[in-house]
Amino acid sequence: MDTSNPAVFVNGELLRLYVGRRVRAVVQVVGSDAGGIIGKSTDEKQILVKGFPPGALANFVEVIGVADSDRSIRAEIWTNFGDSIDTFSYNKLCQLASGEFKHLFL
Repeated sequence: MDTSNPAVFVNGELLRLYVGRRVRAVVQVVGSDAGGIIGKSTDEKQILVKGFPPGALANFVEVIGVADSDRSIRAEIWTNFGDSIDTFSYNKLCQLASGEFKHLFL
C-alpha cells in the first residue's frame, strides 16, 4: 500500500483547509456540467467535482483527487458508493480525521 501521498477525508467545510492537497470526499450526485459533476457533500455543501467519471454513477460517489479550491476537487479516482449512505457518520469521520484523531489518519 502506497502511503507516500495520503488523501485527507474532507467534507464541504473542511475542503478549504486542503486546497492544493490530495483529498477524498463522498458526494451525492446532484447534476452534471461540461467539466464534471455537481455534488452535495455530507455536510450539505455544494462541491464541483472536475473530471470525467469512468462510467455510470450511483447516487453517492467517493472521489479522490486534488482540492482545486474551497468548493472544487479535480478527481483522479471515482468509486460508486451506492444509492444511500449514512451521511451523518461519514461527516463525523471527516471531522475526527481532521481534528482530534488526525494522527490516526495521516
